[in-house]
Amino acid sequence: MVADQANSSQLFQQVFDASPSALFVLDDDARVLNLNKAASLLLGMVDSRHVLRKRSGEILHCLHASETPEGCGRAPACADCVVRNSLKQALRGEQVFRKATIMELVDQGLVLPRHFLVTASPFQSGGRKLVLLALEDINDLITLRHLLPICANCKKIRDEKDYWQEVESYLQSHLDVQFTHGLCPDCMKKLYPQLG
Repeated sequence: MVADQANSSQLFQQVFDASPSALFVLDDDARVLNLNKAASLLLGMVDSRHVLRKRSGEILHCLHASETPEGCGRAPACADCVVRNSLKQALRGEQVFRKATIMELVDQGLVLPRHFLVTASPFQSGGRKLVLLALEDINDLITLRHLLPICANCKKIRDEKDYWQEVESYLQSHLDVQFTHGLCPDCMKKLYPQLG
């Protein structure tokens, strides 16, 4: 029986570590009870044991975690924290909660915005309500989503409905940008050489 539990625990940890997403097991105060290898890599550490029992904002180097002496979850900005709110939603509704967000994290003294898909899945263990938190880095997807298909010849942009529009029309309809027109120095020379 003990050997079966040890094998089961070892299997769980192997499966947990095999996930490419950063996974954290959190209690109701966002304290980390366990994390996988991808989470350790996200945090930039080899030995992740020293983050256990710390709150998520403290280990993720959240900009607001140090605003109060009480730490993560206690600053006014924490009311809008996607991690904490996902945790609460999952525990309250006992269902999976997913949300894309931008987190401002401190890395080597710099505040860096990072895009994540946050998934909070509630479960019970030993009579306690816990949450499996997955942080999927979606920075590359956000960048790709912002690439615009543009004609190499006429420079029209293809929109999401497969219509080709002038650059000005596309930007005006999507970003509410107004344009004025002028000529750059190279075009001025090419079109009006007598003025140069």
